Amino acid sequence: QVQLEESGGGSVQPGSSLRLSCAASGSTSDFYAIGWFRQAPGKEREGVSCLSTIDEGTWYKDSVKGRFTMSRDNVKNTVYLQMNNLKVEDTAIYYCAADESCWAWRKQALRAVDYWGKGTPVTVSS
Repeated sequence: QVQLEESGGGSVQPGSSLRLSCAASGSTSDFYAIGWFRQAPGKEREGVSCLSTIDEGTWYKDSVKGRFTMSRDNVKNTVYLQMNNLKVEDTAIYYCAADESCWAWRKQALRAVDYWGKGTPVTVSS
């Protein structure tokens, strides 16, 4: 089993930055991709970004490209999502997720994802 624990959410103004963290524990060799989904109020959960632990390749949703960046610390088994120039429409619960590949993110296939964290809220408002 894999456990994912998010942190770093909060309330900020538009144009601000936040860094989310996701600490993985347990059978971390059971997945080869890790990333973030988000769910805004009244909307479906959507893939935001994914990082392959095999080749360090990344995928980002179009609306966050150039603003969000994923990175990871292998020693701490932690991945980060640096979010810059936040917009009101980025408001959502952000969930860390892990799976065999970034396919679930690219195809927005939530049901295919093996592991989920409990989420951390991000609110962007003026």
